[in-house]
Amino acid sequence: MRMRDLQSGRPIVTQVLIALNVLGMLAAAATGGSLFDGGGTATENGLLIGYWETTEMTRFGFVTTPIGVASGEWYRVFTGGFLHSGLLHLGMNMLLLYLLGTQLEPLLGKARFLALYVACLAAGSFGVLLVSPTAATVGASGAVFGLMGAAVIAQRRAGIDIWRNGIGGLVLINLLITFAVPGISVGAHVGGLVAGVLIGALVFALDSAVRAPLLGTAVCAVLTVALVFGCIWAAGQWADPVLNF
Repeated sequence: MRMRDLQSGRPIVTQVLIALNVLGMLAAAATGGSLFDGGGTATENGLLIGYWETTEMTRFGFVTTPIGVASGEWYRVFTGGFLHSGLLHLGMNMLLLYLLGTQLEPLLGKARFLALYVACLAAGSFGVLLVSPTAATVGASGAVFGLMGAAVIAQRRAGIDIWRNGIGGLVLINLLITFAVPGISVGAHVGGLVAGVLIGALVFALDSAVRAPLLGTAVCAVLTVALVFGCIWAAGQWADPVLNF
């Protein structure tokens, strides 16, 4: 990577994120999984799950081991977002990431764009753990939906009709798919989208008020930390926490 690429408008962060997701798919295939349906040791060790217990037979008998965010594996909040259930899943998410990233990264700058992406990824994980903490989940969808939400805010602030240029229709179609197709993580998609709208609105408002890009980056970082703690709390419920309030 050349210095002038970092200083230019090239979407380097978007490209790196896509590369990391591709590497995640390759890691799954290289550790006993498949390019067509994911799996493998890499996926087992990195997928998002709030709490689960694995049981294995040893010479001392059956040993039960707790895994998941509630068991201290908080990194799953992020690693699950770089793993996918196959090439189709990966390809759809990476296409959207490329389309949205090439619009938002030049607008926000590399640091703020990365901070927004990570915050939306954490928000998507929070949505998953809030709704179904014992469900095993993979995919960058939460972060991608977050970028869609931020793109809606960016275009509305620019005076663009979101229903005429395509972004509104893109969001609507993806929401319909989310609720219509079985097996799709509603929590990740809705959590990411809501976070993208709210965080995007805050970041763009700060930019208009104080014109300090680092402030927007810092806000995203603080929100990410808060969301990680929220994920740990939700994972610790081990059942549907919405019904436990």
